[in-house]
Amino acid sequence: MLDLRAALKQCPIAAILRGVTPDEVDAIGDALVDAGIVIIEVPLNSPQPFDSIKRLAARHGRRALVGAGTVLEAADAARVAAAGGRLIVAPNFDADVVRAAKAAGLAALPGVMTPSEGFAALRAGADGLKLFPAEIIPPAVFKAWRAVFPAATLLLAVGGVGVDNIASYRKAGASGYGIGSALYQPGRPAAELARLARALVVAAKA
Repeated sequence: MLDLRAALKQCPIAAILRGVTPDEVDAIGDALVDAGIVIIEVPLNSPQPFDSIKRLAARHGRRALVGAGTVLEAADAARVAAAGGRLIVAPNFDADVVRAAKAAGLAALPGVMTPSEGFAALRAGADGLKLFPAEIIPPAVFKAWRAVFPAATLLLAVGGVGVDNIASYRKAGASGYGIGSALYQPGRPAAELARLARALVVAAKA
């Protein structure tokens, strides 16, 4: 099974399926994995998110790292683990959520915006840092963070990243990219999502 670092090395894109429903998640997951994306996140403010995580983990858990996003409560870490998820992603840094994720054996990727938050998250046990929202965190910030954070720190750009600007973040030192509405939107056909996913994979690996 892939851990977070190995998954990002294989493909640096994390697909964020906000709004996905259990009855469509099989087709969506198939399209993503077939396109080469191996990190799939189901935000917990989606309909029946634990059911979707369970389905994805059962279907793709050996080839992909499946987890939950928008995790705001520490108690949800155990529920994600019980569903077969192996990754906890949050829009914010909450030390209790990070510690709960690690206690459940899951990777933790909290959202941060400042170096103070970033260092605090790493001290709490975070496996990487989600710089969010990337719309207001330009590539220059990634370059500056690279100068002060440990060289092996995983830094992901999330929010407003797409085929047009992935190259800029990559050159500045981003380890990966969380892609939401530029990839998945509720109701988007799996065939269209597959086309977008392939284009993103090409851009991310160029």
